[in-house]
Amino acid sequence: MAEIVLATLNARWTHASMGLRCLMANLGALQARARIEEATIATPLDEVVARLLAGSPRMIGLGVYIWNVERTTELVRRLRAAAPAVKLVLGGPEVSHETDAQEIVRLADHVVTGSGELAFATLARQLLDGPRPLQKVVHGGQPALADLALPYDLYTDADLAHRHLYVEASRGCPFKCEFCLSALDRTAWPFELRRVLDALASLHARGARRFRFVDRTFNLKAATGRAILDFFLARIEAAPDEPLFVHFELVPDHLPDALKEAIVRFPAGALQFEIGIQTWNPAVQARISRRQDDEKAEANLRWLREHTSAHLHVDLIAGLPGEDLASFGAGFDRLVALRPHEIQVGILKRLRGAPIARHAEAFGMRFAERAPYEVIETSTLGADEVARIARFARYWDLVGNSGRFPRTLPALLGDAPFTRFMALSDWLWARTGATHRLSHEAVADALLAWRIEVDGASHDEAVATLADDYAASGARGRPAFMARGLAGGRRAAPSRQARHADTAEGTALSAAASPTAP
Repeated sequence: MAEIVLATLNARWTHASMGLRCLMANLGALQARARIEEATIATPLDEVVARLLAGSPRMIGLGVYIWNVERTTELVRRLRAAAPAVKLVLGGPEVSHETDAQEIVRLADHVVTGSGELAFATLARQLLDGPRPLQKVVHGGQPALADLALPYDLYTDADLAHRHLYVEASRGCPFKCEFCLSALDRTAWPFELRRVLDALASLHARGARRFRFVDRTFNLKAATGRAILDFFLARIEAAPDEPLFVHFELVPDHLPDALKEAIVRFPAGALQFEIGIQTWNPAVQARISRRQDDEKAEANLRWLREHTSAHLHVDLIAGLPGEDLASFGAGFDRLVALRPHEIQVGILKRLRGAPIARHAEAFGMRFAERAPYEVIETSTLGADEVARIARFARYWDLVGNSGRFPRTLPALLGDAPFTRFMALSDWLWARTGATHRLSHEAVADALLAWRIEVDGASHDEAVATLADDYAASGARGRPAFMARGLAGGRRAAPSRQARHADTAEGTALSAAASPTAP
């Protein structure tokens, strides 16, 4: 039986933990004495405890992140009560900073901070075979990437067939955006390119078809980015009918021609970019040490939308120091005009260790004490406004990002997208009192009521538009506004990204741009 258990609570089962596999790959001879156990934050903790303690392990390593720290704290408490002799070791970004302030750290035996592969292996040898380690907090440091064993052979055939695989070509980030833990990095460190390409080739040969790169700056070095894009293009061109999906995080204001030449060759559905705009406000950007050429970023987003089939997921953050509701709304409108497929509206989080905390006093920033530590209010954004934006973000996900309402959305947004959708958001909240557990049918019925009762649309036009949207979404329910419903039983709706691509207008945002859109 394994003496070492490596475990974490993933946000979703479909996301295979790369961190656990990095630790396992670097255990050396201890690999034979270890096993990986993955659960999700929704898995009953009694079941998790039973799985982790099966076989009477001597130590358990737990990956702790902002999305699972609350649940993992309770898991550690139960493990401590059920098996007090088992050594509990924590690692991950959530416990790499401010360790003295965390209950979960007090409950554990040891914590490994930072990049933990080599430090965890050393600690495991000490705990199992001696000599007993003297320090509770072990600093992982920044090991040379050439010294690390790659984890990709540890993805199972089931992982390859059913889950998104996380991969990396580099670590770290040269930028200093203060809301991000990467602001603490000195620079970005690349893995040797040949090792990366060989690992990707092995995964692809085994059947992997969904790749998510965790690099903060995939496009920082054009030659490396181009080599990786060419790798996937070669596989696509060799088997054009075989699905392949690749996700990258893209620096918005840096898109050299060498990368453009490759990006335009990817077919629809194969390439997704997550692009962090975060704020268009130059004063706020300077305040949080974010270097961003807004004109170049805007031009690159426009080029990607007009000349490629890449799926664009773009982020904005509400609650940054000094940004008010009007500034955030103007940024949202500017982004809507560029027609990305999805706009992810997020509330600022105070990640442990992130430099953003230095602005708390000057800008009256109050954060929630429990994860995910979202900002409650600032001197320029009141608590009621933060709450309104949080509801706006949820309703936007249901209506704008979902791809289910491409014909209705332009009428909802008109020539003032943020103002009009905020009004709709306030109305939805007053009407439903809920932001979750709203069915597609309930949302469609509410949108019809808004268009007729509040916005003054004609009944026939509003019903016809929503009926077209509902039919195109693939749903087969019985919304109240469709008196006779649709023929047939329920069937699965197409994927969110497919809805963005398959609508008559092209995407949920394609016809929703303001009059200033190109």
